[in-house]
Amino acid sequence: MLGEGAGDAAARETLLDRAMGPKRRKKSSEKLRRGRRPSEGLAFVARDPSGAVVGTVRLWDVRLGEGGPSALLLGPLAVEPGLKSGGIGSALMRHATAEAARLGHGAILLVGDAPYYGRFGFSADRTGALAMPGPYERHRLLALELKEGALDGATGTIKPAGRKIKGQAPGFVA
Repeated sequence: MLGEGAGDAAARETLLDRAMGPKRRKKSSEKLRRGRRPSEGLAFVARDPSGAVVGTVRLWDVRLGEGGPSALLLGPLAVEPGLKSGGIGSALMRHATAEAARLGHGAILLVGDAPYYGRFGFSADRTGALAMPGPYERHRLLALELKEGALDGATGTIKPAGRKIKGQAPGFVA
């Protein structure tokens, strides 16, 4: 896994379009990412032997409710469709969660399939009092505490936080 570089943007966006389709920009998670930069040091790519981007994952700074604790939102996680089930997504997940923990973050949230993300420690056990901004399936809002108690008392709608993109057109996601 490598830190995402400035030159990876076009390849990442093309990969996300192939892996997730055009509706990916309409998801509730996208509202939390729009106009923001990923959390410092938490954007990663996987490359094939030729150097092409074949996997991507990013984590974003969010706030849990009005004035609530900070956390990270993971996503999107994507792997080149022809390479799925090859361990790239799992390697990206392990790397991203380990780096987030190393950097001192308390919790990671995501919207995804519990059977897949459960193996990395994510569950809906601590997300019942939280909500996404916009439509989502409640059972798919999952969390992983990196520090015990990081989600204690977390309630309300998840809000964007972190670094804004300067000089970008509205709706652009770096």
